Amino acid sequence: MKKIILILITSLAINSMAQNLQQITYFDNNQELNGLITSKSENNKPAVLILPAWMGIDNEAKTAALNLSEKGYLSMIADIYGKGNIPTNIEEAKKITTLYKADHKAYQHRIQLALETLIENGANPNKIIVIGYCFGGTGALEAARGNLKVNGVVSIHGSLTNGLNRNNKIIPQILIEHGANDDLVSSEDISNLITEMNQTNAIWQMNYYGNSKHTFTNPESKDYNEISSKRSWIDTVNFIEELLK
Repeated sequence: MKKIILILITSLAINSMAQNLQQITYFDNNQELNGLITSKSENNKPAVLILPAWMGIDNEAKTAALNLSEKGYLSMIADIYGKGNIPTNIEEAKKITTLYKADHKAYQHRIQLALETLIENGANPNKIIVIGYCFGGTGALEAARGNLKVNGVVSIHGSLTNGLNRNNKIIPQILIEHGANDDLVSSEDISNLITEMNQTNAIWQMNYYGNSKHTFTNPESKDYNEISSKRSWIDTVNFIEELLK
């Protein structure tokens, strides 16, 4: 009952603030992409690009954008899939995310397009952080691996695989927020990540959150952990403030 009430309160709060999020349309050739942005600014503001989880733009991403806007950051939620490609169920989400995980350059390209759109709408090009949840957390790591022009990235319960043997120095700083009981990430994945970070001379940090499973930050998930979620958000904000000050 407590969790149901929390979900209802969260949904009502998001709906009441939804007018602060504006749809922003951009393109990858003929593919229409529809993100959300907190405002269109001419003030060269420090900014955060948010990469949503595998079902596309969701309440968790919207909440993050609105909260970051209140702290003075221009925030945009990227549309990775594009109009006509948004999954409507788990099987569709698995299929499309598998494609992007197999083709990391395509994922990096969609993130780059979102970054360009964010800059065109008022972001300071020298003060940008990318954060992502789940599949978006995977994307945040890909932004770092691709050395997209950002100060840092935050991967929140993202997949940690796919980075070995690229043999390039990683420039953006990295914060990884990981549920200690996330059964979608193996000990081998973590070992490979550490090897990758060492090979690429990355400036990185990995935080473990106890008693926390894969989607521990999402109030709509059965695995939501309120304490870990709050601490994770504090860590995210501190990282952003440190790098964009």
